[in-house]
Amino acid sequence: MDFLVDGFYRALVLLIQGDPQTLSAVTTTLKAAFLSMGMSLFIGVPAGFFLGYCEFRGKKTARTIVDTMLALPTVFIGLLVYAFLSNRGPLGGLGLLFTIPAISVGQTILALPVITALTAATLDNLDSGLRLTLVSLGADKRQLFFTTLWEVRYGIVAAAMTAMGRVMTEVGISMMVGGNIKWHTRTITTAIALETGKGMFAEGIALGLVLLSIALVVNVGVSVFRR
Repeated sequence: MDFLVDGFYRALVLLIQGDPQTLSAVTTTLKAAFLSMGMSLFIGVPAGFFLGYCEFRGKKTARTIVDTMLALPTVFIGLLVYAFLSNRGPLGGLGLLFTIPAISVGQTILALPVITALTAATLDNLDSGLRLTLVSLGADKRQLFFTTLWEVRYGIVAAAMTAMGRVMTEVGISMMVGGNIKWHTRTITTAIALETGKGMFAEGIALGLVLLSIALVVNVGVSVFRR
């Protein structure tokens, strides 16, 4: 147990001193996460609204497909993105492989089904009389859309938090399409895996504490928003 105690002590020293490698991994993780979450919310919330609020042919099939995508393994997503962005892939000319945008693309694919499915599920429980009330008050389609989303805002926030948790803790996508390049695409999770594999427990624990701190800040922010 002594190595754990020593690891925690050295981890706190690294964080207090502002270790450059640790800060680089944290910065890369936050950049990729915010890019992917922005794209996922921009696409996923309207898609979830359409899937949960509207009636159309093939709705059950679409819901089944989206729900199935919730279980997509991160390594499989990483493999697909790598295949598209590699030199032999259709998007190889863009030069995105082993960059932060490439990680964000993979993480967007990971987070998008979560936001879409949970937004649709939240709208399933919406008061059925809301639409009739809004229409009777003269609301147009735009007002109907935004007012309905405002009524289920807490469900959307919960969906975003769930997706954020998956994005922040994934390893496969960041490793495969990011390459785990030091000072460039190394994220918190890939750095933890690397440092622990080398026996550098202090660095791994330090990054783990940062990851927990980010989760705590996000949860506190959501609690303040709810109040």
